[in-house]
Amino acid sequence: MQAILALDQGTTSSRALVFDATGRILGVAQRELPQIYPQPGWVEHDPETIWATQIATAREALAQTGIGATDVAAIGITNQRETTVVWERASGRPIANAIVWQDRRTAGHCDRLRSDGLAGLFQSRTGLVLDAYFSGTKVAWILDHVPGARARAERGELAFGTVDAWLIWKLTGGRVHATDASNAARTLLYDIRERRWDADLATALGIPMTMLPVVVASSGVVAQTDAQILGAPVPVAGIAGDQQAALFGQRCVTPGKVKNTYGTGCFMLMHTGERVPESQHHLLATVAWQIGDRTDYALEGSVFIAGAAVQWLRDGLGLIGSAAEIEALAASVPDTDGVYFVPAFTGLGAPHWDPLARGTICGITRGTTRAHLARAALEAIAFQTADILQCMQADAGVGLAELRVDGGATRNDLLMQFQADLLGVPVVRAANAESTALGAAMLAGLAVGIWKDVDQMNGLWQSDRTFTGAMPPDRVASMTSRWRAAIGRAKGWSV
Repeated sequence: MQAILALDQGTTSSRALVFDATGRILGVAQRELPQIYPQPGWVEHDPETIWATQIATAREALAQTGIGATDVAAIGITNQRETTVVWERASGRPIANAIVWQDRRTAGHCDRLRSDGLAGLFQSRTGLVLDAYFSGTKVAWILDHVPGARARAERGELAFGTVDAWLIWKLTGGRVHATDASNAARTLLYDIRERRWDADLATALGIPMTMLPVVVASSGVVAQTDAQILGAPVPVAGIAGDQQAALFGQRCVTPGKVKNTYGTGCFMLMHTGERVPESQHHLLATVAWQIGDRTDYALEGSVFIAGAAVQWLRDGLGLIGSAAEIEALAASVPDTDGVYFVPAFTGLGAPHWDPLARGTICGITRGTTRAHLARAALEAIAFQTADILQCMQADAGVGLAELRVDGGATRNDLLMQFQADLLGVPVVRAANAESTALGAAMLAGLAVGIWKDVDQMNGLWQSDRTFTGAMPPDRVASMTSRWRAAIGRAKGWSV
């Protein structure tokens, strides 16, 4: 048995999947991850709960299959990116809750850095815009607000990591402090061209370099887990941020191929090969993955709130009992009856980058029902994606042949059809919706010889269904115009 265990640590849940050498799922387990909202615009996780839920799902998934740790060839890790953990090196205890990628508390810090004229420096070296989305200002906030933290960091007592580094630390009993290049590229601290931590950026953010993990390849044996974790040592051999893992799992491994993942947020990436992309439309340049000495890059657009809007309809308003109910409810009306929902709960990401935007519902009348709101929530996901694809095509200077899609919301046929209507590009749904976990498994399997090269894995990807646009162009244009008017009303709301 050559099984691969993929740990998929996401924003709202921790999951583990066991794959065989054909990419078939042998076992899967999932546990919800509680969200913590200390103040408006703040989002936190308990790092110990991240670890507890992740290791519990790993053990459960293996138990389902009857596979022991000795039959696991490797572990691949994929994770919510930018989420920031700081812990004590001596004890391994976190000094604060993790600050989640959605958290906006450091928007003011980003404004000050821009005022100091540093936006160009950060963008040229990291490929990122100065935004509270990324890890750097989150680390600085923890150092400035946890008593004694800055002095301890300067003495070398504290470690920083994104979630992948936190899991590796826990899996190895604190022996290994490492992250891969795709996660390092999301911190505002990593020079993506030089492929190293940047001392100038660390100084600008006030972060001691001793806090930073070693940067390793995305595919390669990094460490062996402690034997007691799973019952025997297992190589950790693949690491990638969730969106880069999905790009790899969707087999977008040649320049020009694009995927979009529909999860808590939406994340669209275009593979650009060994060329660092440049955007004129406020998209990001990022590391896709590093395999051996080769680094591949991607152009990325991020939507902060996608599936989270459906969760809000369920948990915040009680309009639905489960996320799965939304498709039937939305389909019960022919359209939104003029309602537009901008789910800017934590500001707007690409291409707007407005941390002061807030959620807005426009066009409500006495005749508006919960079905109209449900449909507007789904359409908002598609509208935000269409905004990004338009920018991406302009930056690339070419039209796209297709958009490959994955993630839980792709099971919603109504959403996928509306997405194809807006884009005018075929939307191809992967047969395996677990592209993120599969990508992590592929990176790990490549490192330990289950697959000999990247090309050998292409046959593991198959499409499930292709959606093609059917809406008249004038209708698309009219709806897009009203959507952009709604976006304008959401911007700059929180002052």
